[in-house]
Amino acid sequence: MNITVLGFGSWGGTVAQHLVKLGHDVIGWHPFPDEVEEMQKTLQHNLIPQLQISKELQLTTDLQSALKKAEIVVVATPSHVVRSIIGESTEFIKDDAIIVNLAKGVENDSLQTMSQVIAEAGKIKADRIVTLYGPSHAEEVALGMPTTLVSASSKMKTAKVVQQEFSSEVLRIYSNKDILGVELAGSLKNVIAIAAGICDGIGYGDNTKAALITRGLTEMTRLGVEMGAKPETFFGLSGIGDLMATCLSKHSRNRYVGEELGKGRKLEEILDEMKMVAEGVKTAKSVVQLRDKYKVPMPIASAMENVLFHGADPKDKVKELMTRDLKIEKAY
Repeated sequence: MNITVLGFGSWGGTVAQHLVKLGHDVIGWHPFPDEVEEMQKTLQHNLIPQLQISKELQLTTDLQSALKKAEIVVVATPSHVVRSIIGESTEFIKDDAIIVNLAKGVENDSLQTMSQVIAEAGKIKADRIVTLYGPSHAEEVALGMPTTLVSASSKMKTAKVVQQEFSSEVLRIYSNKDILGVELAGSLKNVIAIAAGICDGIGYGDNTKAALITRGLTEMTRLGVEMGAKPETFFGLSGIGDLMATCLSKHSRNRYVGEELGKGRKLEEILDEMKMVAEGVKTAKSVVQLRDKYKVPMPIASAMENVLFHGADPKDKVKELMTRDLKIEKAY
């Protein structure tokens, strides 16, 4: 099958290489000519040294040539550029191509998930769009470590095409029709992961992080259900699975941002030195907007927005969370 991956960062590059190994004809589009040239020369990914690039994997900076034969288009760019990339790509994408979204986030202001952004920006029917999420650090997938994902679409037949074409002995994919729940879970968990990193940076222990993950899942589920998602989705791979991986892993960019904040560093300084994107930072703004729109209590997400954008002291916010009115425990 002809597959084009838009965005050849760490995850896009890893997925592209995985698809080549499965026998697909893959083109990776990347907007930076110098990086493309270097990766073609070394056959090594510039962000993940352990990712060896096959000679069969074509790399290009030409959007039109990358897309003209694509039966599946994988969107692996940062979430904040998905709208512009899809807008530029629309005229080149085949009318029957399946669009697979890997980007995680909720767009600021529009408050749309990435599949909704793709549908609107590209005038693409929702039943052609799949979102592929789950606990999947590129560094581990690149080494062939067993990983599971969920393929979600409003049309189960479309989700199953991706499930079939992307699965292998090291990457197992489940299908799900609740694309809204999958996208919200996979995006909101990045905000909670920043909070988990703050716990590490301050020096708190397992008790604190376990409580944060549990109550963070409650907030994610609470908002998702209010927006029309299924509660059980949040207890699946894109929910609790991805939440655990992102909150606990040394590979997590969002957890790293939080850890540095917990040590007292400034957000701008942290982001300036990072080569990869921590999606939870931008999503934190959207979560607070969603909180207000749907009138859902989200104390952890609210605290994170205050720390990230209003200079609040993380320790003060932890104290506030711990001394709120006492309540009955609910799953969401």
